[in-house]
Amino acid sequence: MNIGSLLQGVAALAWLAALGALGFVVFNVARGRKFGNGAPIIVIAVVAAVLLTTVASGLVFIDPEQRGVVISALAPGGYRPDALTPGLHWIIPFAERVQPYDISRKTYTMSSSPAEGQVTGNDSIEARTKDGQQIFIDASVIYSVDPTKIVELNIRWQDRFEDGAVRPAARGIIRDTASQYGVEEIVSSKRIELENAITQQLGDALKANDLVLVDFVLRDIRFSDQYAAAVEQKQIAQQQVEEATFVVDRKKQEAEQARVTAQGVADAAVIAAQGSAQATVLQAQANAQALTLTGDALKGRTDALTFRYIDKLAPNVQVIYLPSNNSYLIPLPQPSITPTLPTTTTTAVSSPDSTLPITSTTVITR
Repeated sequence: MNIGSLLQGVAALAWLAALGALGFVVFNVARGRKFGNGAPIIVIAVVAAVLLTTVASGLVFIDPEQRGVVISALAPGGYRPDALTPGLHWIIPFAERVQPYDISRKTYTMSSSPAEGQVTGNDSIEARTKDGQQIFIDASVIYSVDPTKIVELNIRWQDRFEDGAVRPAARGIIRDTASQYGVEEIVSSKRIELENAITQQLGDALKANDLVLVDFVLRDIRFSDQYAAAVEQKQIAQQQVEEATFVVDRKKQEAEQARVTAQGVADAAVIAAQGSAQATVLQAQANAQALTLTGDALKGRTDALTFRYIDKLAPNVQVIYLPSNNSYLIPLPQPSITPTLPTTTTTAVSSPDSTLPITSTTVITR
C-alpha cells in the first residue's frame, strides 16, 4: 500500500467520523436535547475529511514497473506531455488523474492447445506455403511497452494495444512470410530463416505502434494429415534406401577384408616358399662345399677312404651274403712291405652254396 492509498483510507475514516457526528447531533435534537458541542465536532470532522481527500487525490505513487500518463483538464490537449516516472508525484486534485501503464515484458501466445494461449481453443495461425501446402503455426510474441512512448500509446491505443496491435500484426506477418517459402524449406533448411524474417518484420510493426519486440518464438509447425502421411512414407522409403546402402557398404567391406586376408595368406606362403628354397640352396651349397673340402682332404689317401667307406657301410655288420663267384664289394688294400706299419687284410671265404653266409676274418701281417 502506497502513501496515496493510505491517505485515501484516512480520508474515508474522517468522512465516516463527520457523518457519525452529524447523526449524533440530529439524534439529540430529535429527542429535544440541547445541541451542545456537536457543531464544532461536525465542522472539524468535515474539514479534516475534505483536507485528507484533497491531499489523497493529489498524491500519486508510481511503481518501478510502471509509467503514468497524466490526463489533465488544465493542460493543452488534455494531457501532460511527459509521463510520470516511478516515485511519489503531486497532481492537481479533481482536475487531473493518472493512467498507469505496465512496462514489464508480456507474452502473447497463439497455440493450438486451449490452455496455452490468451484465446480459448485452437488459436494457431493457419497459413499456405509457396507450393500451396497448408500449415499450422504455434507462436509466442514477447514484447513490452516503449517507456518513451507512453503518452502516444495512451492516445492511440489506451489499453487495447494487445488485441488491436500485437495480435493482428503477428498473425498477418506470419502468414505473409510463410507464403514465401516452400513446405520442404520450412520443414528443414530454412526454418531459422523464416523465424528471423518474421522477427524482423514484427519488430518494425510493433515499433510503429509504440511497442518493443523482445523476442519471437516459433513454437511449432504442423501440417495437414495428408501431407504428414506423405512425409512419413517418404521418410520410411529413405530409411529403407539408407539401410540397403549400409548393407551394400558392409558387404563391400567384408569382401575387401577377405581379399586382404587372402592376399596376406598368399604373401605369407610365397615368403615361406622363398625362405624354404633359399634354405635348400644354402644347404646344398654347404653340402657341396663340405664335399669339396672332404674330397680335397682325401686326395691320395685311399686307405682312409676305404676305412671311412667300411665304417660308414655298417659299423656292426658281422655277416655279409654274396653270390658265388662274385668279386668283393670293396677293393681290399694291398699288404705293405714296411715292417713298421701294420696292415689289416680282410678276406672272405666263398661258399659253393650261395645261400651260406660269408664269414670275415682279420689277418694282421708284419
